[in-house]
Amino acid sequence: MNRTLVLNASYEPLAVISSRRALLLVLNGKAAMLVEGTSRVRSASMDVAEPDVVLLRQYIHVPRRSIPLTRRAVLEMYDYTCAYCFRPGNTLDHVVPRARGGTNTWDNVVVACLRCNNKKADRLLSELGWRLPFDLREPAPNTATLISKRWREPGWDEYTAPWKHFPVELAG
Repeated sequence: MNRTLVLNASYEPLAVISSRRALLLVLNGKAAMLVEGTSRVRSASMDVAEPDVVLLRQYIHVPRRSIPLTRRAVLEMYDYTCAYCFRPGNTLDHVVPRARGGTNTWDNVVVACLRCNNKKADRLLSELGWRLPFDLREPAPNTATLISKRWREPGWDEYTAPWKHFPVELAG
């Protein structure tokens, strides 16, 4: 089953749903199809392309919540890349070790490869002469960011990259 990107009426990415469910939104007049997929849905009376991207006709208010600090969230935020050597990483490291009073918060956790994590151990970066090439921060609770990291569909890049307004007139 194919997936469809759902955009709010403001063109902000909202969710990824099944193409069948998206087609129901389009057929019921709740959404407009912006990008057609390659698959088709056929019945006795119609032949329709499955939607790849749909735009809701009414704006849906989405409350912004902070993103909980989980192993998966940290790995996805940093694209599974070690903060120290930039090779693939799959462990979490506390920049200020917890043994030294560091907290388990977004501003103290990065991804590290096993080699760098073992080398760093419970030392501070200054003791090793290391520096982080970026500032630590909590990720913005932005659905577009989550969608672009979790599903890498080439046809969705223009909608999930730091999203912007796309002036497209809706039929009907």
